[in-house]
Amino acid sequence: MQRDDLVDLNAFLAVAEERSFTRAAAKLGTSQSALSHVVRRLETRLGIRLLSRTTRNVMPTEAGERLLRTLGPALDEIDAELAALGELREKPAGTVRITTGEHAARTILWPVLERLLPDYPDLRVEISINQGLTDIVEERFDAGIRLGEQVAKDMIAARIGPDVRAAVVGAPAYFADRAIPRVPQDLAEHRCINLRLPTFGGLYVWEFSKGGRELNVRVDGQLVFSSTSMIVTAAAAGFGLAMVMEDKVRDGIANGSLMRVLDDWCEPFSGYHLYYPTRRQASPAFTVLLEALRYRG
Repeated sequence: MQRDDLVDLNAFLAVAEERSFTRAAAKLGTSQSALSHVVRRLETRLGIRLLSRTTRNVMPTEAGERLLRTLGPALDEIDAELAALGELREKPAGTVRITTGEHAARTILWPVLERLLPDYPDLRVEISINQGLTDIVEERFDAGIRLGEQVAKDMIAARIGPDVRAAVVGAPAYFADRAIPRVPQDLAEHRCINLRLPTFGGLYVWEFSKGGRELNVRVDGQLVFSSTSMIVTAAAAGFGLAMVMEDKVRDGIANGSLMRVLDDWCEPFSGYHLYYPTRRQASPAFTVLLEALRYRG
C-alpha cells in the first residue's frame, strides 16, 4: 500500500460515514473540492465507483459498502494502536543501559533502583560494572556514572550524590614498628597497596589536597589489585597502607581493625554524577530514572 492510498481511504471513509462531502470536509479540515478530488482519484485508481452522488446526498455503492465494512474496523484499530503508542510515550517503559563503577553501583544506584523499580514494572535497567572510563556513545550506553572530576566536558552531567572523601588506612599491627606518616611525602617510606586502573592499565596515583594545595604521590609496595575490596582486605591483614573511599573503611576504623592517617590531606571532592551525551528528548524511562537519582542535598 502506498502512502497516498491510506490518505485516500481515510477521505472515502469520512464521506461514506457522513453521507456528505461538506460535513466530511469540515471533519477532516479540508475543502469540499479537495476532498472530492481525492475520492475521485481513489475511484480512478481502483477502476470502480465507490460513491453515488446526487444533489441531495452521497451514498456508498455496493462496492463502497463492501469497502466501508472492511475499512472502518481496520482504521479504528490503527487509531487505537496509535493512541496506545502515545500512552507508551508518556509511560516509563523500556530499557536504560548504564555503565558505572562498583562503588557507585552499590552506594548510589542500587538503593534508588530498589525503591523505584517496584513502582515501574515496565522499566528495565541494565548495569555494566566497569571501573574503566567507558565511551558511552561508542558502547551504546544511555548514561554513565562517574565522579564529577572524571566526566568529560562535552557531556551533560547531573549530580546524583554528595561530596566524597578518600581515606588512607593501615592495620594497627602495620604501625607497630613504623612511624605514622604526617605528610604525603612520608609515604615513600611505607609499603602501599596499589590499584591497577583498567582504562589505561596504569597504577592509580594517590591524590591529596590541603588548603588549596594539591599533591599527587606515586606509591610502591608488594601488592597491586584491580579491586578496592581486596585492597581493604590486604590492608587489614597488615600488608601495607591503602587509599580508598572513606565509606569502605568506616567500619574498620570504628572497630579498631584499621587506623586512619593523613586525614587532614584528604579533603572532600566532587561526588558521583550521571552523565549522558545529548539534550535531545529523553525517553520517559530515562527521565524517571534520572529524576529519582538526582541529588537534592
